[in-house]
Amino acid sequence: MLRIAVVGHLARTAGDYNLSDMPGGAGRMDVLCRCINASFFLSHEFRRDVECYLVLLGEPDPPKTIRFSGERVRYLSPDERSAGSLIKKALGLPVGMEFRESTPGVEVRRGGLADLLGKYHFSVLDEGGTDIRCRDDLPEAFLLSDHLNFTPMEEEMLAERERISVGPRALHADHAITVLWNEIDRRQAGW
Repeated sequence: MLRIAVVGHLARTAGDYNLSDMPGGAGRMDVLCRCINASFFLSHEFRRDVECYLVLLGEPDPPKTIRFSGERVRYLSPDERSAGSLIKKALGLPVGMEFRESTPGVEVRRGGLADLLGKYHFSVLDEGGTDIRCRDDLPEAFLLSDHLNFTPMEEEMLAERERISVGPRALHADHAITVLWNEIDRRQAGW
């Protein structure tokens, strides 16, 4: 199972946002929706061996984590509005520290980055890291930030984590995921 996690620094933690205003009123939820699509969708195919975690840190009730499981997800189409709708529904549930399913393959719980880092060994996608093409082996869990850099507190939590680069330039989060999956696909195909 491959895992990708994206920290949404401004992303709303309540389902009270308008799907037509995800860049503004939802705290750049559009960025996270594009990351979900990049994590799962291929041309005429769907990645079932992926989990995508969204760590939401925006108002009014942070932190919350949403998990999309490729093995079980339903009702997800390759557009931002579809992903935004599934996130909105998940955020409408009352939650505790255990994941609670809102729709098949979409779950939500309280907790943030520290909880996620305690469960999986994520490597950080960072343009200053080791070039992915210079590595013989690749980890199975990757972490990146939304359109904002990691905060100093987050950087402190990530200080001992391996840094991997998919290229020398800073990319949009969803583009970095696409390039990462392309490298993994090439290796799995024996290229």
